Order: sequence, then structure tokens, then C-alpha cells
Amino acid sequence: MKVLILQGSPRANGNTAWMAEEYKKAAEAAGHDVTLVNVAKKKIAGCLACEYCHNKGNGACIQKDDMQELYPLIQEAEALVLAAPIYYFTLSAQIQAPIQRVYNMMTPPKVKKMALLLSSYSPGVYDAAIAQYKYLYEFWKFENTGIVTAKVDEQKTEETKQKVIELAGKL
Repeated sequence: MKVLILQGSPRANGNTAWMAEEYKKAAEAAGHDVTLVNVAKKKIAGCLACEYCHNKGNGACIQKDDMQELYPLIQEAEALVLAAPIYYFTLSAQIQAPIQRVYNMMTPPKVKKMALLLSSYSPGVYDAAIAQYKYLYEFWKFENTGIVTAKVDEQKTEETKQKVIELAGKL
């Protein structure tokens, strides 16, 4: 299975990046073809709501930024994993932009499964991000394989690693 992980933390060695890397290793060990993209290091603007993609663009976005690198990966992905830190109770802006830019295709065409990895320094801050994720997989009609969260005392622990490995095992 082709798995695409979109990692939305600007901290290359942070907790979210660690979770995404552990997921990648577990999925590859199970024989999956995994691409992990740190979207926080890309220049991806938000959707302009210009409707070019649905009118004149035949599905192509009018904006020419680093999202152009992601579109072919999204087109071929069979599983999509979102990995994000929680900033002010929701997904980071760095992962919001590529999610919203998928509007041009409405639904990633081959994806059947999704997963969510979240980290934060505080407990009880995940509800808004999980609600958005739920709306996404329901709208796109994808199978939710699960969610792993890690607050400050759960980050980079063996217990969290095992949860991430178990989640990758649901592909």
C-alpha cells in the first residue's frame, strides 16, 4: 500500500516528527511504500477560494507553490496519515494549508484509509483537531484506522511508540 504521511511540525526533531518517523518505520517494516513529507518546511499557501480549479483549471490549482510537489503524491496515496502538533487547540497552520488545498480534487482519488498523530504539551487540547479529522475522513468516505495523541509526559516514550506501531499495523 502507498502511504503518505504529511507531518506538520516546524520542529524537525520534535515530538510530532518523532511520531511520524516511528509510523513510517513500522509501516515500511510491514511492507508498505511510505513517503513522509514535512509540510512545515514547504512553502504552501492557503486556498484562495478562487474556484479556478473547478472552472478554468480542470482540477489544477492556480497557485504554483510547493503544493505542486504534493499533488502527485496525494493522487497516488492509498493511505493518508496526518501528523500535527496542537497549537491553540487545533491542527497547526502548516498542515492546514495542504489539507485545504486538496479542495481542487475534492477527494484524494485512491486513499481508502486515514490515521492521525497528534502531540501537545497540554492534556485535553485535542478535541477540535480530532473533530476536524473526523469530518475529513467522513466527508472523503475513508476508513479511520485510528488516532494516537501524546501530551508532554507521553512524548517519545516506549508506550507511545507501541501505540504508533499498532496504528501502523492497521493499514
